Amino acid sequence: QVQLVESGGGSVQAGGSLRLSCAVTGDTSNTYYMGWFRQAPGKEREGLATIDSGGTTGYAHSVKGRFTISQDDSKRTLYLQMSSLKPEDTAMYYCTADGVYCSGGYCYTTGEGDWGQGTQVTVSS
Repeated sequence: QVQLVESGGGSVQAGGSLRLSCAVTGDTSNTYYMGWFRQAPGKEREGLATIDSGGTTGYAHSVKGRFTISQDDSKRTLYLQMSSLKPEDTAMYYCTADGVYCSGGYCYTTGEGDWGQGTQVTVSS
């Protein structure tokens, strides 16, 4: 089991950029996939991007080309670089370890992974 703490959220104007971070602690020896999800009020949780232990990434159609997922060499920090932000990107953003994958332009969770508490991103027009 791993513990995840997100940071870097905030308020930004449309067209701006933010970089989210997720600090990873605990036993990562069996962690092969990590990802970012978001949830806006009244909407379902949406998968955004995943990265595996080899650095292969996957993205949802909604953010591909605007968001970039990465991790540091120690794999103890996960990042989400967000650019060209839109008001519809406003949501709580969560990182997750394991139980995530992307396919066909969508990213999914099996519900079996560990989750952080989230960081709020607000994009104003």
